[in-house]
Amino acid sequence: MTASADVRSPRLGLRANLGQFSLLVGVNALVGGMIGQERTVLPLLAKEEFGLTAFTATMTFIVAFGSVKAATNFFAGTLCDRYGRKPVLVAGWAIGIPVPLMLIWAPSWTWVVVANVLLGVNQGLTWSTTVIMKIDLVGPERRGFAMGLNEAAGYGAVALTALVTGYIAQEAGLRPEPFLLGLAYAGLGIGLSALFVHETAGHAAHEARNHTTSSAGGNADMTTGDVFRLTSFRDRALSSCSQAGLVNNLNDGLAWGLFPILFAAHGLSLGRIGILAALYPAVWGLAQLYTGGLSDRIGRKPLIVGGMLVQGAALAWIAATEGFSPWAIGCVVLGVGTAMVYPTLLAAIGDVAHPRWRARSVGVYRLWRDGGFAVGAILAGLVADRFSPVAAIWVVAALTGLSGVVVAQRMYETKGA
Repeated sequence: MTASADVRSPRLGLRANLGQFSLLVGVNALVGGMIGQERTVLPLLAKEEFGLTAFTATMTFIVAFGSVKAATNFFAGTLCDRYGRKPVLVAGWAIGIPVPLMLIWAPSWTWVVVANVLLGVNQGLTWSTTVIMKIDLVGPERRGFAMGLNEAAGYGAVALTALVTGYIAQEAGLRPEPFLLGLAYAGLGIGLSALFVHETAGHAAHEARNHTTSSAGGNADMTTGDVFRLTSFRDRALSSCSQAGLVNNLNDGLAWGLFPILFAAHGLSLGRIGILAALYPAVWGLAQLYTGGLSDRIGRKPLIVGGMLVQGAALAWIAATEGFSPWAIGCVVLGVGTAMVYPTLLAAIGDVAHPRWRARSVGVYRLWRDGGFAVGAILAGLVADRFSPVAAIWVVAALTGLSGVVVAQRMYETKGA
């Protein structure tokens, strides 16, 4: 079974598809909110209610989430090409509905880990699909701007929800009230997706009819194995983006799992921890409104290289300082660096990949990128247990800077390629 193209002649471009594009931005904000419900509360819940003291044990929920999300991203692209975008989006939301309920009722940490397995599937299907659908709609001209809007909505919602749940937890406790937001997000997400989102596979088919051969050298009818090898290893731009995405989410996994514990160990209140947990994704989200469009004007490579180096410097600052104000500065700079990279990497994949296998290439890229959550959680947990959380931050800072150097040496410019 294959996704059928729209029988009409679809028009590409943001203006021509503004209604559906705006709806998908809103849907992706709800997707981000599903992660945001955990950012402040769950690492603290591990210690306070379940008595976990080892960092590696605490980070198991991120390992589960990242591993499953990474694998689901890979299959999401293939499923989108085979069955269409909308069915995959609706299925992702259906799988996400039990997540907040399991977090509310969890009698053991195993329940929390299983809930994050489901959250990984939810995020892999829904976020991947909204990315693919927006790329389908806007065409090649404003791809960076479109990805900036998509990621701004998602991570803006992560930040806002992390902030709100921190204050809710401070006033009402760690459970159940903070997770009621996630339940509302899931209900609204599946309703909007099922009733109002339209299929976009026809837009991709329309673009494919007028598409020239990409710089990657792949033809229009590659197998999934060919797409995997090209995106992961063979093409210098695609593979550079894949490794940079992995390292980017490696440091996000560190921030998600260790930052709240580090801040609490220095006596910060739940409210202040919530502010710091929100600052990073808030700046990340809002700045993408500018950086995505900027990559359309100046190219992808400068922002990717610069963003990785800025992130490495921000992590080093956080490791070298103490206190709310210095850490707030570090979180802001970390958000800026991530915003330079995040939409730009997706836009670069869209630049190079042929429309007929672009969904699969996005899926492969997101397989590597979100595998970084699991790698970061394992690495940070092991180093933190062996040495200290600060040592873990230093290690990840060095890896992030090294990733920027790899992009500078290996990647070619994809804008207009």
